[in-house]
Amino acid sequence: MSGLGATAAQHLAALGTVAVEPGLSDAEFAGIEEEFGVAFAEDHRAFLAAGMPVGDTWPNWRGDGRRSLAARLQLPVDGIVFAVEWHGFWDDGWGVRPARMRDALRSAKYHLARVPRMVPVRSHHYLPAGSPSGHPVLSIYQADVSVCAADLLDYVDGVVAHGQARRDAVPTVAFWSDQVRVGGWG
Repeated sequence: MSGLGATAAQHLAALGTVAVEPGLSDAEFAGIEEEFGVAFAEDHRAFLAAGMPVGDTWPNWRGDGRRSLAARLQLPVDGIVFAVEWHGFWDDGWGVRPARMRDALRSAKYHLARVPRMVPVRSHHYLPAGSPSGHPVLSIYQADVSVCAADLLDYVDGVVAHGQARRDAVPTVAFWSDQVRVGGWG
């Protein structure tokens, strides 16, 4: 179990700003990971095992419906696809942008199906699926990607407790890290 994730859960519970239910069991994690095809980051798993926050835009992995959770998991990719269609976004690693929109969207979806999945921590803040402990928490809204905390503990202590982001951490997750812009946070 990640000490960082368990400590973050303790700090969140001590804040008293959100209801915290009993943590997810190993069987519940296995069911979620199998159903949605993701693996929680080490610290995210430890965080949710120590206690699961509910309400205030935290995903309720036990109580939210399958559709709601699937939509939250898909939101980062859907946001990029929206940005491709409506804001002219195109990643340099995808090659030359096709002239026809439907071809551009098809190509973007092809490339996005191959990037690491992002798992919601709260609202539009994510950790990469299956990452080791200590990865920065990313704010992802369409193609607007920024670091909002150095790790999950920093997220609870800074963003949740005081609304202050720490942007000096360097994310290393493929594709998403390439989109990080300096100075942004949502």
